[in-house]
Amino acid sequence: MFSTSFYAQEEADAAAEQTVEAVGGDPVKGKQLFNQNCAACHALERKMTGPALANVETRLAEDEGLDKEWIYQWIKNSPAMISAGDAYAVKIYAEYNQAAMTPFPTLSNQDIDDILAYTAAPPPAPATATAAAATGGDAGESTSGISNEMILGALVLVFGLLVMMLILVNKTLRRIAEANGVVIAQEKEKRLPIWKAFVQNQFLVLVSVVFLLLASAYFAYGWMMQVGIDQGYAPVQPIHYSHKIHAGDNKIECKYCHSSARTSKHSGIPSLNVCMNCHKSIYEYTGNPEGPSAEDLANGYTNEFYTGEIKKLYKAVGWDEENQSYTGETQPVEWVRIHNLPDFAYFNHSQHVSVAGIECQTCHGPVEEMEVMYQHAPLTMGWCINCHRETNVKVEGNEYYEAIHEELSKKYGVEELTAAMMGGLECGKCHY
Repeated sequence: MFSTSFYAQEEADAAAEQTVEAVGGDPVKGKQLFNQNCAACHALERKMTGPALANVETRLAEDEGLDKEWIYQWIKNSPAMISAGDAYAVKIYAEYNQAAMTPFPTLSNQDIDDILAYTAAPPPAPATATAAAATGGDAGESTSGISNEMILGALVLVFGLLVMMLILVNKTLRRIAEANGVVIAQEKEKRLPIWKAFVQNQFLVLVSVVFLLLASAYFAYGWMMQVGIDQGYAPVQPIHYSHKIHAGDNKIECKYCHSSARTSKHSGIPSLNVCMNCHKSIYEYTGNPEGPSAEDLANGYTNEFYTGEIKKLYKAVGWDEENQSYTGETQPVEWVRIHNLPDFAYFNHSQHVSVAGIECQTCHGPVEEMEVMYQHAPLTMGWCINCHRETNVKVEGNEYYEAIHEELSKKYGVEELTAAMMGGLECGKCHY
């Protein structure tokens, strides 16, 4: 096992050294530069916003007769080459929707050599995976011991034997006692069954009936009060969207997607074009470098699963992945609504988000931890009123609120100004 991974690594190192000697660059440094500057628009083996870059130097030299100096000029200032009428520069510009590549004047020739070395480097041997597989196999074969099921079965067997022994001892003692003329006392008085004694006691029956009626009324009232409350509701969506990955791992601001929450009554469902701002370039999910957790694997949340959901997005928005263009054949996505207030209740997102400065998590819970979005709060009238009573209005930097706070302080000695004091408990604020 060790020798296999060792020699695989030796071969990878030797290949990398040969690449450095051939192209005069360091593929390790080139990979870092590629990820920082190029990966948003380019991949090695597939066309994205820009062309695939695997062996780009060799391909340009063989197919177009272009040398490395041309590549230096193109990377550092592609718009100038297009304006100058360079034939291949104009061809690339026309082929990729007349969008000029971003110039990178800060990259030195050595930096570009490193990037070219990375694009020309052969893929590394899967030494780690082979070693891990071998290690896992050895560990599985060498593992030994008694399972919990065997221990539990043995305990049950011992308990059963003890019970049988006690029964046999009891019977044996009774036979010995009878043989020696010992009379075992028998129950002489015949007692009434419990249910008959209960029926004959009228007071106990009356108390029990009253208790059952009160308990039934209590549970019936509690059940009816939950009608229309969907706390914990987590429907399955047509395209799986992980808030844990987007808002948690990637730190995407909530209002980037739900932009209308700042200016509108509704937070709004983001259009698929918002998704495509990123997913034009992110065509597959590579996941956590440490691999999926045991919980994710148990739920089927693998890298292949997430990549499949991205393909559903492409199909819905009409995106041709190979040609990097829209086909115009779109399909509506029937998202399932999660948070739904009654028609007679008025709620304005912009008033809470922009004016009050309330965080999204206050009402929607720890969204950044939710793999499947669900309704966190009950969203009942009592829950809203409680919030208005406990939430202090931010008066700093707002002359309107500062003036009201000053007057209330003079008249009533109010130290803090809450939403309730501003009319947050008036019926007409939410019901109209």
